[in-house]
Amino acid sequence: MREDEHPPDAGLVGPPPGTPAKKIVYRLPDLPRVRHFAETEARRAGMPDEAIGDFVIAVNEVATNAVTHGDDEARVRLWVDDGDVVVEVHDHGTWKPGPMPGSVGGMGLWVARMLSSDLHLRVGDGGSTVVMRFPAKSS
Repeated sequence: MREDEHPPDAGLVGPPPGTPAKKIVYRLPDLPRVRHFAETEARRAGMPDEAIGDFVIAVNEVATNAVTHGDDEARVRLWVDDGDVVVEVHDHGTWKPGPMPGSVGGMGLWVARMLSSDLHLRVGDGGSTVVMRFPAKSS
């Protein structure tokens, strides 16, 4: 098994076989690098300029959650699939419930869900994984 492949029970989705994926491993101080990575890869995929800001916000929200609520290190993988940019954020932390009524903050997943065309969350003993899809090109 290659280093970037994971058994199905690890909670990871991963790109279809033969589809190249870009990867970045990061910690909390590296979030500016994660945002730059997301923007650069979105542009390479042909995402329209007017969609890139929302894309970067969604990736940043989920990436921030991973290193503030999950584990001190996380990973973002990104690939293009069937005209969409797919982003997978994974940490080895344990799932914690969302914000309590009246709390300030804690809306990162909700924001990401509103900005993406699809969002799935997988949690388990192997950590937490969020997979988001975004149209790469305008229709």
